[in-house]
Amino acid sequence: QVQLVESGGGLVQPGGSLRLSCAASGRFFRINFMGWYRQAPGKQRELVATITSDDSTNYAESVKGRFTISRDGAKSTVYLQMNSLRPEDTAVYYCNARGIYGLRTPDFDSWGQGTQVTVSS
Repeated sequence: QVQLVESGGGLVQPGGSLRLSCAASGRFFRINFMGWYRQAPGKQRELVATITSDDSTNYAESVKGRFTISRDGAKSTVYLQMNSLRPEDTAVYYCNARGIYGLRTPDFDSWGQGTQVTVSS
């Protein structure tokens, strides 16, 4: 199994910043994709940002220019730097990782437990 643990959520004022982290652990051959999703009460879970093994990134329109996704050198930890936070960014943020266990073993699709981000005055 591949485990993902998110951290860095909390309460912040509008205009403030938070940095979320997601660390992957376990035995795997390669992580091809990592991403952040969020879900606010009463809303569908939505894509926030993704990053691939070649460092290609993709962002939801609502966070472009404010959020930045990145990985560490080992490519097993993903970060989400969130600046200029707005109340509508309030949600539970989930980390997702997809990859391959090994050359002759199945793919994986793992999710973290989520971390709460609350933007409020």
